[in-house]
Amino acid sequence: MDKVADFILTLLHAATNTHILHWQATRYGEHQALGEFYTGLPELIDQLTEALMGRYEMQPQFPLSYHGPNPDSLQELVTLKQYVEQERQGLPQDSEIQNLIDEIAQSIDSTIYKLKFLG
Repeated sequence: MDKVADFILTLLHAATNTHILHWQATRYGEHQALGEFYTGLPELIDQLTEALMGRYEMQPQFPLSYHGPNPDSLQELVTLKQYVEQERQGLPQDSEIQNLIDEIAQSIDSTIYKLKFLG
């Protein structure tokens, strides 16, 4: 289940990275969009992680690496979107797990929209 741990940790890092970018934002719309994203993402990650742990009776072993944010907030979210789309194929395909990933993907998509058109 290394892929699960990598996926969860990448999402946790995304919350941290978008929090950093939120502080660095120079436009109010960008600041607000990132604020909504980083505050909501941890709860979605928690739901996904607990569902995986309950379904598969496992505790992920997390790697000890961290990758800082892209300096451009829109690119950070676009890269995260691509990562989620690619990596979800290698994760458990149970409908409840994929539905939780869908919620995360929707949050990313909504934030990309806000950054592009309202930021």
